[in-house]
Amino acid sequence: MTPDYVIEADGGSRGNPGPASYGTVVREGDRVVAEAAGYLGIATNNVAEYTGLLRGLEIVAELDPNATVQARLDSKLVVEQMSGRWKIKHPDMRDLAIRARDAFTPQQVEYCWVPREQNKLADALVNESLDAVQRGADGDVRGEHQHVLGRLTPQPCRPGAHAPISRCRQPRPTSPASSSTASRWHTGEA
Repeated sequence: MTPDYVIEADGGSRGNPGPASYGTVVREGDRVVAEAAGYLGIATNNVAEYTGLLRGLEIVAELDPNATVQARLDSKLVVEQMSGRWKIKHPDMRDLAIRARDAFTPQQVEYCWVPREQNKLADALVNESLDAVQRGADGDVRGEHQHVLGRLTPQPCRPGAHAPISRCRQPRPTSPASSSTASRWHTGEA
């Protein structure tokens, strides 16, 4: 799949749980078209990672609800859970995952694990937000960009040197007749 948009999302907490923020960058082709970061209060790193993904998906949905998306995260947990391969047991993460799932159909989104060094801009937004809160600001960062960055090449879906599993995962197909969240997601419930 050649995506219409690429989301680079990250989240972090200083302490786990601790003061937490998310960061997300949205690219169209080789341009950054939006970025956002926000302070979440006291939360876990995983909740912050999910929030970064969700905010990126919300931005793309505002731009083009019919778009195809490649979501890149350095959180293997989020990638595998959103791909339907790992259970989502934590209720806060489950709620965020359901909201992220509802933003686009499974056929529109490809989830990719990337090494942390390939997620530097989203990581920088997380730290910018957390640093701003420490200085007494609200920690929100928003921006729309028109500048051109280096040529963006979608990450191929293949096993990589940094990951023992395939880096890119599309969600498991769901039955249109099924409306139950538990039947569409591995929620950890029996």
